[in-house]
Amino acid sequence: MQDRKRLEESIANDDRIRSMTDDLDTMFELAREGEDVYRDIERDLKSYGELLEKLETAMLLSGENDARSAILTIHPGAGGTESQDWAEMLLRMYLRWAERDGFQTVITDRLEGEGAGIKSVTFEVNGANAYGLLQSEIGVHRLVRISPFDANARRHTSFASVFVYPQVDDEIKIEIKPDDLRIDTFRSSGAGGQHVNMTDSAVRITHFPTGIVVQCQNERSQHKNRDSAFKQLRARLYEHELEKKREETRKTEDSKLEINFGSQIRSYVLAPYRMIKDHRTKLALGDVDRVLEGDIEPLMHAFLVWRKTGKIAGDGKDELPE
Repeated sequence: MQDRKRLEESIANDDRIRSMTDDLDTMFELAREGEDVYRDIERDLKSYGELLEKLETAMLLSGENDARSAILTIHPGAGGTESQDWAEMLLRMYLRWAERDGFQTVITDRLEGEGAGIKSVTFEVNGANAYGLLQSEIGVHRLVRISPFDANARRHTSFASVFVYPQVDDEIKIEIKPDDLRIDTFRSSGAGGQHVNMTDSAVRITHFPTGIVVQCQNERSQHKNRDSAFKQLRARLYEHELEKKREETRKTEDSKLEINFGSQIRSYVLAPYRMIKDHRTKLALGDVDRVLEGDIEPLMHAFLVWRKTGKIAGDGKDELPE
């Protein structure tokens, strides 16, 4: 059903692009004939560009776990109430984004701050491509503003870290392809009587992709030895897949430990001027309120393009206060 929904959305988007292209062709023709349709063209070109950017974002989500739902955690940095309030602002931003884009969210753990804000929060974002999109948010987020908690109205800098995990299914599916196997039969060397020692009843199976080798020679029947060897192979492959998942978890945890409060990925400046800048992609946005209300798609899209191609959104000349 998920695949069907994805394909239906692709077909609908294709039809929508064709329709919008035809409409724009018609309006350009009207403009050439002297009709005053320039505002309509400007409006439709903007919608056309937004749709193309959305489709390009979907095409850039090609990672192994990009299509999965996500689990997101937010932790404030040092600074007490200031950073805890900033962590809650980020939580609100992500919840608004999820609501705008049709994702379902479930807060699974929330620890309230002392006075204001939150000490930590963990929540699920359920829906196709949630993890792929939210990878752009992994790292330290910096806020510069006039503190609402400072009686002298001084400027404060606050930090909060965001981390995202893919939601992985518990079930591990073991697929054994015949082309990946070599099955050898040989005579048993152990006890078992004349039949066992004089026929090729023992079975050895080699699994080429993993190098796992199993064998069984206890039974008098080659068929039974073969069944037993396949059971061993499935068990060994299951353990192999479990170890791969453990390794992925270890890598994820290691990358999380590398996040520190001196390596921000994005700065949100509310004073003395207003700007949001991503330090990886160099994308700078002036409409701060819109972003904090959940409109973070441009930041996500720029990150995916940067990750895929290395291209940045700006020239990096804008300087932000330390």
